[in-house]
Order: sequence, then C-alpha cells, then structure tokens
Amino acid sequence: MTSLRCSDNRAERPKLEISRLPSPSRSRFWGLMSRWATSFWWQKLRAEVVFVASNPVVVFSKSYCPFCVDVKKLLTQLGASFKAIELDTESDGSEIQSALAEWTGQRTVPNVFIGGKHIGGCDKTIVVNQEGKLVPLLTEAGALSKAS
Repeated sequence: MTSLRCSDNRAERPKLEISRLPSPSRSRFWGLMSRWATSFWWQKLRAEVVFVASNPVVVFSKSYCPFCVDVKKLLTQLGASFKAIELDTESDGSEIQSALAEWTGQRTVPNVFIGGKHIGGCDKTIVVNQEGKLVPLLTEAGALSKAS
C-alpha cells in the first residue's frame, strides 16, 4: 500500500503566482485592471484638475477640520475669493481625496491650490503668508483685487 506523505516544506508546494499564469491570461488580467484603474482615477483626477485650473483659489476641506477652518478664515481675512470643496459633504469625497493624494502626494486636508498651483496644507499656507508671499500669489491668481 502506498502511503501519502504531507510535507511542511514550502519549496515543495506549488505556488499560485501571476507570473506562472500563461502569458495571454496574465496580460488580459493586468490589462483589464489597468484600464479600470486608469479610467476610474483619470476621471476623478481630470475633473479636479479642470476645477482647480478654472478657479483662482481652491481649498479641498472637511467642514469639521480645525486646520481647514483656519485656512478658510485666513483667506477670508485677506479678502480672497475662493472655492471650498467640503469633502465630507460630497458623495464622492473619499474618491476625490484619493485622486488628490495621487496628484499631489498629500492625503490630508486642507489641500490648497492658488493659481492652479498646489500650495499644500494649513502649515504651508500659514508659512507662505508669514513670509509675505501669499498676498502676491492671491493677487497674481486674481483672487484679490490689486487695491487690497
């Protein structure tokens, strides 16, 4: 009679690896994943890029975030016109935040853009203001009148 032997040696166990799939299956799998991911992220990202480019100042925010409140308060005190997107009230807010993270490398809010350029978060915006660079940026972007 033949005895069955169970081995704990991992080297003897077959591994399921994508690289072992036949080439057409592997390319079909990654092709579908790539098309899905690209189209999903590209649609979100493209919409945000267009929105940022078409507004002088955009703040991606969450209504309950104290840092977001500070940035919006600073911009209001300076007399800047800006668009605030409250991600916690948007139905696709988490997807927008993920797309922004892919674009800017910053996952946190606030996420501030002036003149289509990424400034950063609360700390960076406050530092730029303290250095005296925020008002010129806002003026150049058209968010402040030149008389301000």
